[in-house]
Amino acid sequence: MKKPLLTLFVLLNTLISIAQVSSDYAVLVSATNSTTPPSIQLYWPLYANATDYTIYKKELSTTSWGTSIATLSGTATTYTDNDVIIDSAYEYKIVRNSTTGIIGEGYLIGGIELSVVDYRGTCLLVLDTTITTDLTNEIYQLKKDISGDGWAVEELHVARDMSPTFVRDLIIGRANANTAITALFLFGRVPVLYSGNLYPDGHPDHQGAWPADGIYGDIDVEYTDATVDIIVAARIENQNVPGDGKYDQSVFKSKLELEVGRVDLYNMPTFILDEASLLKRYLQADHEFRTGVHIYARRALIDDNFGAFAGEAFASSGWRNFAPMFGSSEIYEADYFTTMYTNDYLWSYGCGGGWFQGAGGVGTTNDFALDTVKSAFTMLFGSYFGDWDANDDFLRAPLASGNTLTNCWAGRPHWHFHNMAMGANIGYSARLTQNNQSTYVSNIFPKWVHIALMGDPTLRMHIVQPPATISLAIPTGETSVIGIDYTNSPDPDVIGYYVYRSATEFGVYERITEELINYSPFIDEEPIHGTNYYMVKAVKLETSSSGSYYNTSTGISDSIFIEYVSIENNLAATISIAPNPASDHISINFTANPLQTNYTITNLEGKIYLQGLINVSSNKINIQMLPEGMYLFNLGDYHKKFMVMN
Repeated sequence: MKKPLLTLFVLLNTLISIAQVSSDYAVLVSATNSTTPPSIQLYWPLYANATDYTIYKKELSTTSWGTSIATLSGTATTYTDNDVIIDSAYEYKIVRNSTTGIIGEGYLIGGIELSVVDYRGTCLLVLDTTITTDLTNEIYQLKKDISGDGWAVEELHVARDMSPTFVRDLIIGRANANTAITALFLFGRVPVLYSGNLYPDGHPDHQGAWPADGIYGDIDVEYTDATVDIIVAARIENQNVPGDGKYDQSVFKSKLELEVGRVDLYNMPTFILDEASLLKRYLQADHEFRTGVHIYARRALIDDNFGAFAGEAFASSGWRNFAPMFGSSEIYEADYFTTMYTNDYLWSYGCGGGWFQGAGGVGTTNDFALDTVKSAFTMLFGSYFGDWDANDDFLRAPLASGNTLTNCWAGRPHWHFHNMAMGANIGYSARLTQNNQSTYVSNIFPKWVHIALMGDPTLRMHIVQPPATISLAIPTGETSVIGIDYTNSPDPDVIGYYVYRSATEFGVYERITEELINYSPFIDEEPIHGTNYYMVKAVKLETSSSGSYYNTSTGISDSIFIEYVSIENNLAATISIAPNPASDHISINFTANPLQTNYTITNLEGKIYLQGLINVSSNKINIQMLPEGMYLFNLGDYHKKFMVMN
């Protein structure tokens, strides 16, 4: 609901032109594609004041756009790129010039039937020990959900009274020990790291150190606590003096290596529930979103109470991102709370003159406490609450409301989520924004330490409903194979299933089905000796307003123990020979039962003297014909020396 502006927002500027709106600063680009022949067609709405468009294209791994690939007239609304191949991703930038002097930019990742991503890296889950006992079951489910989307998961438990610099050292130690760690999920009251001498909202009454979670993800450089000396801020947390445990830097010292997100619902007294209950509710919403229990309409809402704002156009962070996600026709300008109390939008954006607990024209923390907002991902902007570690802070409030899973302070600088339209997780977008200097439009304060993601960094926006159940069994009459049975996903667009296996519950899962399967049970003929963890994922061809890619559901998993394995495929099963030395026969003993397997006995030069089949019930070999000497018993990749003495 609309609220009066309660505090003077010093960002307001009398030079704002009424004729300009925030969408003027974005090109609302979307795309369709064709497979025969392969092509990607970019399109955008006609813009009356456009004079020309310039199109750029680059690989995802590079930051430079290089030379443009096309220049179009101001009346153009499409561009077709025929220089593409199926299963390759391309990033586009569209720059629009206009008669008003306003420059608009838009970005899109295009692709045709991009392959499934099986493995995304390792997520380090940093847990506040104060709440882990109360949320044991929910945290276990969170780990299964993260694992089910292609991540290995590790845990780091920290006390909320530890120093942030000590916690950072622990994180760096874990990241150095496992270079596969790419995401960092701070859950609970993980110590808040402060840094800098800044006030990016323009209010000097909280100039100084701001919360700086991104520094937890900058693991290859040292930050200092020696030079900044400022105590003007009303919040004591913002005051920053040498040696106080708050860093000096206002700008990230290098590109962040880790994707960082935080769910911290400490000190939110406006909500009836206590901290642990709020966190529990968040994890339930996280799980229900991932598994398709809560499905949101693929559209976006913008509640813009600033307009163009002398060219800063804060809400262009919404317009620019939402077009490649949903298309320009699915972006709606409406009131934030009154609309989303009853109507669902996958994404939303709101901005207005702010204070710690609200934004003018958008609403307050109390509005989030009164009812549940039906939007999974949101962005908010206004004064003060970007300094998010305050009592009842408006940036953290959506995560406490029951449905909303992520939020960020988007406008100074602009954020970039367009990659999520092609399956990227939101932590990837956060790190992209934090590391952005000039690749994408930023407004002001790029790479400043206040840029932070509230929410689970591993979340993605396109959900495939998973199989409902999984069951594992050793089929009757078999001893060496495992049957993986599952019930189909209720999603009507699913085209098949992939099966994965791991030796550990939250380790790396290897896909063991080369092709999609549409039958159950699937038989694993080469299981691991010991406990096998299996996962089944539903697969669909996802089509967004950017392109198409093969998307997987959260995996559903279970485990089973098996002893009967093939030695040829599992060297953990060892062989012993007795007697050794021997004269007339040898007995081959196994620590695990092998399949019937071909063996050879050779001399040390490789000449074959004996060969045959061996298994657990027929493991004695007559060697009376062998002359004295040293021999090798060879079984697959396993070789054992023994001596013959007559």
